[in-house]
Amino acid sequence: MKLIISTKLFSHKNAILLFLVAFSVSCASRKDFVYFQDEPVKKQDISLVNTELVYGTDDLLTIDVSSLDPEASRPFNLPVVSYSMSVIGAQGELKMQTYLIDSNGNVEFPVLGTVKLGGLTRTQATAYLKERLSEYIKDPIINIRLANFTITVLGEVNKPGTYTIQDERISVSEALGLAGDLTNNGKRTNVFLIRETGGEKRFARLDLTSVNLVNSQLYYMAQNDVLVVEPNRARRNASTYNPNTAVIISAISTLATITAIFVVK
Repeated sequence: MKLIISTKLFSHKNAILLFLVAFSVSCASRKDFVYFQDEPVKKQDISLVNTELVYGTDDLLTIDVSSLDPEASRPFNLPVVSYSMSVIGAQGELKMQTYLIDSNGNVEFPVLGTVKLGGLTRTQATAYLKERLSEYIKDPIINIRLANFTITVLGEVNKPGTYTIQDERISVSEALGLAGDLTNNGKRTNVFLIRETGGEKRFARLDLTSVNLVNSQLYYMAQNDVLVVEPNRARRNASTYNPNTAVIISAISTLATITAIFVVK
């Protein structure tokens, strides 16, 4: 009789343990998953920060100069080059050459020579080149694009990696969208941002559950920004256990139940 009671207690303990494990896994609260949970911001109160990208060292720029007189603007453009699409293929793709901003913030520009574009936004760089070229061309049109704008998203996301952005403006939300969004194990209240400014690494913590993020200067990403999504507590705790723990617990519980049935009989 004592054996029957102890076996039953053993079986009951396992059942309780399994229930608690399942309960702890399934009882994630709304605030663990929902973005921008705060009270809605009134429309008239929304004032998004206008953060324009600033060009820096190692940026690759395409700069196209045009005017009403194509011949006059031709000397100020790098020749378009052809890149072969395959080793054996004869066809190629025409691409504009790029200007590399050196460690001093300078690029070597046709006719003008050394010009400093590092530390300028696209608006400022366009105005600067337009002023310089007006000495040679009437009403020059300047089109500048950043060719190597990249960001990196790591950690608890579905598609971690480094992404090249076609535009020069991407928000944190859009970056996470490129990475397939956070997994259920991602901590949404403490996303780590690494940014290089003036040659120095800067760090910040972002709360994706707060609407205040969209008004922050950190909401729009800069060149070479890195987002790191850390795991939540459930994920960290799970990593300390053997992956087969759940299977072992289930097997022990099943064995205890079967043993208790046979003992009772």
